[in-house]
Amino acid sequence: MQAHRGTIAIIGAGSWGTALSLLLGQAGWRVKLWARRAHVAEAIERSRRNPEYLADCLLPDSVSATAEMPHAIAGADVALIAVPSQGMRAVCEQLSASIEGDVGVVSAAKGLEKDTGRRMSEVIAACLGPDRSGRIAALSGPNLAPEIAAGNAGASVAACRDATFAAHIQAALSTARFRVYTNPDVLGVELGGALKNIIAIGAGVSDGLGFGDNSKAALMTRGLAEITRLGVALGARAETFRGLSGVGDLVATCAGAKSRNHFVGYELAQGRSLQAILADMAPQVAEGIETARAALRLAAEAEVEMPITAAVHSVLFDGLSPLEAVKSLMTRAWRDELEG
Repeated sequence: MQAHRGTIAIIGAGSWGTALSLLLGQAGWRVKLWARRAHVAEAIERSRRNPEYLADCLLPDSVSATAEMPHAIAGADVALIAVPSQGMRAVCEQLSASIEGDVGVVSAAKGLEKDTGRRMSEVIAACLGPDRSGRIAALSGPNLAPEIAAGNAGASVAACRDATFAAHIQAALSTARFRVYTNPDVLGVELGGALKNIIAIGAGVSDGLGFGDNSKAALMTRGLAEITRLGVALGARAETFRGLSGVGDLVATCAGAKSRNHFVGYELAQGRSLQAILADMAPQVAEGIETARAALRLAAEAEVEMPITAAVHSVLFDGLSPLEAVKSLMTRAWRDELEG
């Protein structure tokens, strides 16, 4: 029998939180999984399965579930927060009343807060206080939850300005089938993970309109260019966007079947309303929708041009048809590729 490596709290029992629980529980961690709804936690405890997310996955006995935050965080060495970005603040405010000692915190969410434009590590730091800011990291990469839960090999990035804490998270989360790298560029890693969701909506539109691989490759390449442009303007390192949290996550999320953001774009191109699409997806969310609002505000403040993001935003919120959005992109003024 494998010896326990310690205790990890996973805050959020959605697809990604469930997949992480399975991965880390099998790797020897005692996992305490917090679910917002008591009936979900009770079902996991009773059946060893999450009834709403990845329901085919049998969780090991080393995973316990609770809807009580104090119980989830008690005795934990690390807390991974895997909740939708727009719910991060409310969850962290609840967590702040229970977290004690030097427990490290890892954001496993990918998005920007819609009202403030803040990254998730910034939201966590604002809620948990400045004393904990040095032990907050961000986890990001091409990590589609169903594939990780299925046991497929994968890789991710643990970003933290504190190299010692980043190495601690790397050692804690790495397994024989999940390889974790470190990166001090927290800003770049979080922006890559958040902004690629907007481009994935565009990729879904491209596929939904019946365009081919050339079209999607062009969209992804130019999407990466504008993500990098904004990131560098805000202080991130360009090379970060060529890594796992940039081009790696972009490729995975734009690919199709398992991407919720791609699904939204595809369905929009089929003529469905955003409201109907979201109703079908519930309780799952597509992070790129609200992130598109925040990203455009950041781009305006930084005086950075993001034409694909602007086109996706117009399709989502301004009634622009997908075909008109494509036309607006294809008829922009000619320019040199290396100029941006």
